Amino acid sequence: METKLTLKLDSAVIESAKIYAEEHKRSLSKLVEDYFRNLVLENKTTTYSPLVEELSGVISEKAANADYISYLEKKYEWAN
Repeated sequence: METKLTLKLDSAVIESAKIYAEEHKRSLSKLVEDYFRNLVLENKTTTYSPLVEELSGVISEKAANADYISYLEKKYEWAN
């Protein structure tokens, strides 16, 4: 069952979203619906953000090694 939803958003965000939707040949309503659906599903299945999920597995097991972590901490000590 479809139901109408009214949202108040920044006009620049709306315009950018409309352009994005047009470029991807999707309706703005479908983009919002998919976003909400994914938001709800993510919260049920994991506590990680989409970025963390995307990056999982990028760091090799070598990075998990305590000696390597110590090396990186010393190398980038100036950043602390």
